[in-house]
Amino acid sequence: MIRITNLIAMLALASTAAYAQDNTAALGKKLTTNNCAVCHTFNKGEPNGQGPNLFGIVGKPLASEPGFKYSAAMKAAATGKVWDEKLLDAWLTDTQTVAPGNAMTYFEGDKARRQKIIAYLRTLH
Repeated sequence: MIRITNLIAMLALASTAAYAQDNTAALGKKLTTNNCAVCHTFNKGEPNGQGPNLFGIVGKPLASEPGFKYSAAMKAAATGKVWDEKLLDAWLTDTQTVAPGNAMTYFEGDKARRQKIIAYLRTLH
């Protein structure tokens, strides 16, 4: 009986963790849409907007979206960098710190909000 109880408890914890992760991504989608959709698109194959399409951004080299014209400052900052969670967090905190003089200016001081946006961006693959 104890084994069944332990199994049920483990399944409940796993379910709760999965729900929390899904909920974070769902909240992140809302934040991303509200804050980023004015300039960016998110679905595979959608055209670039004022900013590049963000589909598949995690793991992609900076300034590498085909067909998007990046500023000289962004190209200069991109050398050897790949979008990972640490770089996305820095970018969302202050785009000008990552690529001084680039065309995008964005500041998100709330770490929890940044993490939700990043969680959503990780789902875009």
